[in-house]
Amino acid sequence: MHQPPDILALAYKQVLMQEHLKLISEKERQIPGSVQYIIKRYQKYPQWSIDDVGMMVYHYEKESAGNSYLELKFCVSGNVYCRQKDSECDNCKLKQTKSCNERTESVDVLSFKFSPVHLSQFVKPRNTDDTLSEDILNFKHHSSFTKIVPLCGKTRMVIEGLLNHNFTDSLENIYINAQTQMLLLYSLDCMLGEKGLDMINCKFLANEADREKILRAREILIEHIGEPITIKELSRKAAINECYLKKGFKEMFGTTIFDFYQSQRMEHAKYLLYEKGLSVTEVSLLLGYSSISHFSTAFKKHTGLKPCELLLRIAS
Repeated sequence: MHQPPDILALAYKQVLMQEHLKLISEKERQIPGSVQYIIKRYQKYPQWSIDDVGMMVYHYEKESAGNSYLELKFCVSGNVYCRQKDSECDNCKLKQTKSCNERTESVDVLSFKFSPVHLSQFVKPRNTDDTLSEDILNFKHHSSFTKIVPLCGKTRMVIEGLLNHNFTDSLENIYINAQTQMLLLYSLDCMLGEKGLDMINCKFLANEADREKILRAREILIEHIGEPITIKELSRKAAINECYLKKGFKEMFGTTIFDFYQSQRMEHAKYLLYEKGLSVTEVSLLLGYSSISHFSTAFKKHTGLKPCELLLRIAS
């Protein structure tokens, strides 16, 4: 069974516990004969550093074709909403949004799932070999995969429309159906522009056991947050070839092992400074840095602030 990574964890670069998530709103709907979608909006806290991420999940089941699906997932942050959006406060009604005390930043997680029956309508019969996009839409590509999808300007505009439209009932169904088809178009176009789906070059990822090893490597990195580990040690602990480990990790998580590890350390450092109230010296030692200056340089590169600057902002 193909197990795609959690998109919110990818965007935050570490697992968010359920108790850390405050759900503002949730909408789930199945448009008849079309797409099933879920939109969840969470409150974004000031200390969170979250990237915008897109993901395509292609799930193929040979023995049960009806269970196959194509899913688009997106996580976008930084949108500002009024907590009284359904009724709107007086300031928002007067377009004085900056004066509104009910404004809050959000993290929006969107999922759009397409069935084989729905996607087959877009495939044009051909006399020659099918293209890669047609293989996907027809579910003739016989290996499940997850692929990070770049969020281009056109994709962002569609997502913005999906989050802020005012349509209801049947008109909402028509609007969502049209917009999700645009998302599918842009996502396939972005992927096919990357030399025809680079993930197919990582054929070993079609093997569930190898995907599990890459997932295990990610867990090991998180476990060793305070004691740096080399690629050689990591490959040995995860029982996978170094080359496969580096290629597979980049393919599954959209980042290099080093960049992922550094971001994890810095996010943990923010947590220790912000939530636990530890000193810069204590955090530097806990994360295995040989000097405070090395830690401070790495922290500023990741957050844009030196640790002491963050503490001053917290204090103020």
